[in-house]
Amino acid sequence: MSKMVAPSLLAADFSNLAKDIDMVNRSDADWFHLDIMDGVFVPNISFGLPVVEAINKLARKPLDVHLMIVSPEKYIGAFKKAGAHLLNVHYEACTHLHRTIEEIHQAGMKAGVTLNPHTSVTLLEDIVDMVDLVLIMSVNPGFGGQTFIENTYTRIEKLKNLIQKRNSNALIEVDGGVTDKNAGKLYNCGADVLVSGSFIFKSDDPAGTIRQLKTS
Repeated sequence: MSKMVAPSLLAADFSNLAKDIDMVNRSDADWFHLDIMDGVFVPNISFGLPVVEAINKLARKPLDVHLMIVSPEKYIGAFKKAGAHLLNVHYEACTHLHRTIEEIHQAGMKAGVTLNPHTSVTLLEDIVDMVDLVLIMSVNPGFGGQTFIENTYTRIEKLKNLIQKRNSNALIEVDGGVTDKNAGKLYNCGADVLVSGSFIFKSDDPAGTIRQLKTS
């Protein structure tokens, strides 16, 4: 079982983003998690391609890009060019998910699929052996700082069973309300990668908090 941490830059200090990127570079974190929101698929707007490009110039770790947008297939090439290492698309936003996953791989990126809290993990039965990662949302997407949904543990266990049943190598990532209070249980249920934003960047010692999450 992996124990990986991907700090979400949505919670970073955008008035001094380079400082927070440098902290993540020097920390035990594994990836940068970038949330891209369009104000349509989710009720919020974050940052777009120019910011991803700017982050990529400073980042020394892979960019895990989470597209919370409609028609994500239109932007695969653009996010590859911007520096994405792993591109995550929502199950709920993809009419032709199989084709979209193939196109992400053809562009030279790892492919992830994200599930909203209400979406059953069983819907991935025919695709889970194609993806590199499944992201389980443990809050409703769109805003940081929300309360963790307790049913997430059961969903992770179901997903882990499905991954093993289909002989998939997909990692399980969890995003939303992740803290030192639930990190250990999330790993024990089968999570490989924990995304955390506010808990890391609003702490007195962000690098220490990252280390704490990895050793939970």
